[in-house]
Amino acid sequence: MEPVSIIATETRPSPWGVNTKPANQCSLADVMSEQLARELQLEEESHIAPQEAQSEETSFLTGEDIDTSSDEVLAQMLQMQFDREYDAQLLREERKFNGDSKVSISFENYRKVHPYEESDSSEDEVDWQDTRHDPYKADKPTTTPKKGFVGKGRDITTKHDEVECGRKNTARMENFAPEFQVGDGIGMDLKLSNQVFNALKQHSISEQRRSARLHDKKEVSTAEKAVDPKTRLLLYKMVNSGILETINGCVSTGKESVVFHASGGSMENGEVPTECALKVFKTTLNEFKNRDKYIKDDYRFKDRFSKLNPRKIIRMWAEKEMHNLKRMQKAGIPCPEVVLLKKHVLVMSFIGKDQVPAPTLKEAKLGLEDAKHAYYQVLSMMKQLYDQCSLVHADLSEYNMLWQDGKVWLIDVSQSVEPTHPHGLEFLYRDCRNVSQFFQKAGVSETPSERELFNIVSGLNITSDNQADFLAEIEALEKLNESHVQNHKKKISAFQKDDEGPPRLYDE
Repeated sequence: MEPVSIIATETRPSPWGVNTKPANQCSLADVMSEQLARELQLEEESHIAPQEAQSEETSFLTGEDIDTSSDEVLAQMLQMQFDREYDAQLLREERKFNGDSKVSISFENYRKVHPYEESDSSEDEVDWQDTRHDPYKADKPTTTPKKGFVGKGRDITTKHDEVECGRKNTARMENFAPEFQVGDGIGMDLKLSNQVFNALKQHSISEQRRSARLHDKKEVSTAEKAVDPKTRLLLYKMVNSGILETINGCVSTGKESVVFHASGGSMENGEVPTECALKVFKTTLNEFKNRDKYIKDDYRFKDRFSKLNPRKIIRMWAEKEMHNLKRMQKAGIPCPEVVLLKKHVLVMSFIGKDQVPAPTLKEAKLGLEDAKHAYYQVLSMMKQLYDQCSLVHADLSEYNMLWQDGKVWLIDVSQSVEPTHPHGLEFLYRDCRNVSQFFQKAGVSETPSERELFNIVSGLNITSDNQADFLAEIEALEKLNESHVQNHKKKISAFQKDDEGPPRLYDE
């Protein structure tokens, strides 16, 4: 069968006055070809698909010609309606919030539906690393030329214009220190007056200097629960030498020191406890400004005391605690055992168990019987400390006494002085007052008053009816108690070799 050709013989007139082109001739075999039909169908679908997608999107937004039988489609329509209502309410809130203010706040980032602009990604892609201009960053205000004004006639603007000057001040805030947060003032078209800008500039400079001071101070000081590089080096040397096995962490902090827990090792000259306490005296000087009275009049450190070198005072403070603990240990008073002293780091035995320190009398909830037992122990220790050790604790309270295994342990004796100290009896009276008040509140009826307790511990017989007269007699006794000093001479000399302290100076 021969192929039959279909030829278009007539053309329809065009409504625009131009005749349309005759249709292309094709053979009947081509029309019957399945491959050609498939290609034509694919070409037709490719043209129709974008239009259908666009119409579907438009109809979905408007809610027209959509089959709502599907719950998913219905939920999407409801969500879209909710988002539109939310954006409308957000716009009203934005207008109400800004009002007539010159500085407006945009809620654009909180909108649910953002406007979409079609664009070819290949044309709009920009490598921001290769461009110097960021289109999302507001332009800085233009500078005024050297002549000092811009424009002519009524439109002239000088460099002193309030608006232009305010914008320049906002742009100059970027020159502040990096840690000074200035915000996006340019993007909000913020206008800062000269007075405000100068105040912010001075504040930025002062904050920068303050941070520099804090950084320098931190490098050479012992902060709370932390140590400076020099102290850290001392601790590393103790571990490397085998005196300590490990340093586990901070146990407690105080005004003058930080206490760490450590596992003991071995030492050639003596034994090291299994659990040790490292008392690191803080090298910050603020805590010692009002504490020099405890050490400058102590005969053991009188010649070595100097306000011109405060860091030596800190080492003397640690050395003084070591001497006082050795005296107490020899007298049999329950206290930490001294292991080693390196500059301002004192290694002692740990009062506690399994890295848990023993509670203080303030923290320990003692019953009435335990409180009575603790009171008689404290009274006995105060008399031993005064008579046998020739010391006054000078800071005795429920915070410096630990309760472990049914016994009271004395700690923190770095400020302890001798009774011959110019303020020794005043410190003793203060200790008696703290002890008496604590045990009276604990319900121990046998606790005497502070004046009676002072006479019991000191052996003096001051009979004054009121506190003012009692303190006056103590002050007079401190100034003119040469006999009191003579009575303690022999007791003091007995500890010259035991606590490895410097020689006495009374004979001079």
